[in-house]
Amino acid sequence: MATSHAQAERNALADLLDALGPDQPTLCEGWRTRDLVAHLILRERRPLAALGIALPIVAGYTARVQRDLAARPYADLVATLRQPPAWSPLRLPPLDRAVNTVEMFIHHEDVRRGQPDWTPRSLPPDLATTLWARARTLAWLRLRRFPAALTVEAPGHGQVRTGRGGERVHLRGDPGELLLFLSGRQAAAQVELSGPSAPVDRLRQTRLGI
Repeated sequence: MATSHAQAERNALADLLDALGPDQPTLCEGWRTRDLVAHLILRERRPLAALGIALPIVAGYTARVQRDLAARPYADLVATLRQPPAWSPLRLPPLDRAVNTVEMFIHHEDVRRGQPDWTPRSLPPDLATTLWARARTLAWLRLRRFPAALTVEAPGHGQVRTGRGGERVHLRGDPGELLLFLSGRQAAAQVELSGPSAPVDRLRQTRLGI
């Protein structure tokens, strides 16, 4: 059976985490590699604590659980990440493709681009198509109230128009780069932004993550 992109990204991320060790920087502010792998394990294996990723009312509990996980032996954490839990609904192929492909790609890049010697990588076409589907949705959801007329374009994949209207701004890049930009990693994403300086600067600095 062919390895899914979600599993391939998971495997590559685990290999990189093993190679780097527990205390290397990532793009996630305040998180070292140990914290990032603890977050991923919490997301998959501690469903109640995972609610705090999106719900501020339980964020304190989530943070405590993540700290406890991060205190465990690092090698054990990475080994746990390699194998998704058997009981998780995210093991179902449609959910695995829709959720884990994006999650593992983004956090793989969080670790890769947190290092000083990172370089862009070329993505398989079908992975790029999957990432564009999520980037297109994020563009509409997260930028629909942005005070400009935005066009988000991935050459060869399509474009989406969003924003409240006004000055025209064009955001262009490969699907993976657009996904990173729209997930709050603007400084690390290799995209082209054109338009008046005020809305362009604002878009680069807008909080786009959860």
